[in-house]
Order: sequence, then C-alpha cells, then structure tokens
Amino acid sequence: MPFARRVVFSSSGDLTRTVSPGRAKSRGGPQWVLQTAAESLFSVLFPADCRICQSSLTRISTLPVCDACLQQVAPLSGILCGVCGEKLFSKFVVTENGPRCGMCRRIAPPFARAVAYGAYDGVLRDLIHLLKYQRVESVAPLLGRLLSEALTGVELPELLLVVPVPLFKRKLRERGFNQAREIARAFVRRGTITGIQLEASALVRVKETASQTGLTRHQRRANLRGAFAVAKPERIRGRSLLVVDDVMTTGTTASECARVLMRAGAKQVFVATVARATRELEAHLQMSELRVKAAQASVAGH
Repeated sequence: MPFARRVVFSSSGDLTRTVSPGRAKSRGGPQWVLQTAAESLFSVLFPADCRICQSSLTRISTLPVCDACLQQVAPLSGILCGVCGEKLFSKFVVTENGPRCGMCRRIAPPFARAVAYGAYDGVLRDLIHLLKYQRVESVAPLLGRLLSEALTGVELPELLLVVPVPLFKRKLRERGFNQAREIARAFVRRGTITGIQLEASALVRVKETASQTGLTRHQRRANLRGAFAVAKPERIRGRSLLVVDDVMTTGTTASECARVLMRAGAKQVFVATVARATRELEAHLQMSELRVKAAQASVAGH
C-alpha cells in the first residue's frame, strides 16, 4: 500500500541556497509577503521538526529536513582511486593512469568505474536511513540528485541502462520497497543525462545472504557468490549498464553484480552510489555494529 505524501516544513531541498537576482528583487513584494504569511500560519497550525536534528522546520516542503542539516552534506574530497573510488591517503598511489588503490592495481574489478557522492557518515548517512528504514520517500529525489552530481565529469556512453541492486524477495516484502530502485528512479527522472533508461527487472537476487558485518573482503565475496542472477539477459546483452545502490562499503556487492552482468553479455558496467564508506569509517562502523550485536546478545542471554 503506497504511503500518502505528507507536506511538512523544511528547506527547499537545495544543498547550497542561492538567491537569484529576480527573487531578491521580489522580496517584500505581494507574493513574498503572502508566502511568508502562509509559512508563519502553517508553522503554528502544523508544527514539525527536522527528522535529523529535531529543530523546528519553517518552510513548507515534503522533505522533513532543515537547511542547516542539508548544508552539512558534502562531496568526497582528496585523492580518490580512479577506478573504484576508494579514498586514498598517499600521493604515491598516483600512476601513469591516474590514482589507483592497491586492490585495483593488483586485480582490475569487473566494472569500468565506480563513483560515490559523499562519505557514509553524518547527515548523508541519516538521509539514507530516512529513506531505507523509515521510508521517507521524499528523500529519494535529493539522493537521486546527489547521484547525478557524483557522475559529473564521468565519461558515460550515450545509451545507458540503469540497474538498481536488487533485494532478496523476503527482505523486499518486509521493507515494502527497494531503496536502490527508488534512488535509481529519481536519478533517471531528473533527465540530466540523456539516453538513460531504468531497467529494474533484469538483475535479481536469488539467494538470501548472511550479514556482511565483520566479514573480511574474501569472506564477503564468498558470502555473495551466487546471490545474483540475470533474469532477462536479452535486455542487457551488448549494452552499457550503470549499477546503482545507496552505499558502497568494500565494493563486494558492486563487483559481484558487475561480474554477473558482464558474464551475461553486458558490454561494460559502471557503478554509482550515493555514499561510500572509507576504510577508516568502515572499520569504525563495523566495530559499532559488532558492539550493538554483542549488547543485544547479552540482553537476550539474561
């Protein structure tokens, strides 16, 4: 059953607020006065708080997040691997082909390139969780926009199929939707890249896998082996694909999806995610999750 859209007070959704000259001139005019009066009235009649910092919202919007929080969302910076997008911490990783992480220098991944907008931390992580776990669907267009910004400057083919990472059918029933598909749909609807089309049924998840938390890279690969399959190979054969997901951690999921798609006849595969867990952040997140699980097990044992 679809969720009804709920209007709340928030920002306009822009991460960087700029005022055009025309809009600046209109301030103080009849339209601006009416809008300000309406927002003031609604803030009294229908008060709402930011879903991240809990501060009061003062703008009418479907996105329940304040401007102050949105302004904290920032793109990845520093030296990034030119293949997998991993953040690098040494100038000596630059090769004749550009920056490369140790893994990509040793073994080329099955995808041509992977990019992400920002680090999986802070407000960006909270935004992803709002969509993923609380089903605040109004976050999807913003995440689709960030995905588009992550792909700025990436040389993509003119015709591209967008393939969201699928969920296993039981998890899809429990959650009610696939966050990767919602982000991919919002990205395609933006229309900022011509010649792209959503293909959400070609790749399926055929095996339910254990949690990846605490697993080594090798264990993650073994855990995901055989988890994905191409249900409609005729749709992707000879085509260039863009695999979309919310978060990239070690890249194991993206690599397995790309491997299966390439084996089924895809021409090439690119990967784009909203967020990327850097190595030091990944270690911190894994330790936090393990501590939570240990605490839950301790409580269950008493």
